[in-house]
Amino acid sequence: MYFTDRGIEELEQRRGSEEVTFEWLAEQLRTFVDLNPDFEVPVERLATWLARLDEEDDDV
Repeated sequence: MYFTDRGIEELEQRRGSEEVTFEWLAEQLRTFVDLNPDFEVPVERLATWLARLDEEDDDV
């Protein structure tokens, strides 16, 4: 188990039953980076990965 799994598990437990839009998620990511600029690169990588998930299906 990675250290980050604890945060992911907490997110799932606290908010797992909620439905959100990608617009809402994008706004939360922007706010997080504004408050934590050192995390700009990892957040950018995560956002890009999420945006391109369907492209991986095309390569298979």
